[in-house]
Amino acid sequence: MSVSTTSPAGADGVRVVTVDHPPVNALPVSGWYELADAVRSAGREPGTRCVVLAAAGRGFNAGVDIKELRRDPGHDALIGANRGCAEAFSAVYACEVPVVAAVHGFCLGGGVGLVGNADAIVASEDAVFGLPELDRGALGAATHLARLVPQHLMRTLYYTSRTVTAAELLSHGSVWRVVSAPELMGATMELANEIAAKDGHLLRLAKAALNGIDPVDVQRSYRFEQGFTFEANLAGTAARVRDTFGKEA
Repeated sequence: MSVSTTSPAGADGVRVVTVDHPPVNALPVSGWYELADAVRSAGREPGTRCVVLAAAGRGFNAGVDIKELRRDPGHDALIGANRGCAEAFSAVYACEVPVVAAVHGFCLGGGVGLVGNADAIVASEDAVFGLPELDRGALGAATHLARLVPQHLMRTLYYTSRTVTAAELLSHGSVWRVVSAPELMGATMELANEIAAKDGHLLRLAKAALNGIDPVDVQRSYRFEQGFTFEANLAGTAARVRDTFGKEA
């Protein structure tokens, strides 16, 4: 697992947090906590005025490491994943400065949780977003998908495990720009630099103010969802569904 934090040259006040966990950035429990710590740390630095959340490899994020859950005969890994995801999502949402997500390739499950809590999203043309949770024997992150698309579309996507493209999210106003893959980081840094040009103290006040007027308590809402994931595991439904790839047995 690798989470790195850098300060790009010529980008005063911008910190870039990059996740690199091959092959598909499906994070183990420790990875979610590592990511949470990196985002919080970057946002707390006095000179930071914007945090960019990016990823290396084939896609932005493929969610939780299902193999880790399968290896655990009990529920420790599941509890760890639930808490780790909640920590990482919360770190993005509560980051003291604006967070801009740079999304390429697949953004699934926990990936939607991250970008749904970001302040702005820049995506490459190949980016797709979705919650295949019902095919994985899980529930969760509908809270965050609902911040990206209208309610009825969110429900349809959730029930079907379908994905939406970056272009479709652009039409809903939840993605700032869609660019070619080679242009992704340049376009993201352009937005981050524009944000970081503002007064740092006012940016932090603005972030706190905007979070304070949100109509949904995203942290409480997500933890409520996770309770049903745990119930599905206790009932044995989760394991059965994972084994049948989401189909009715």
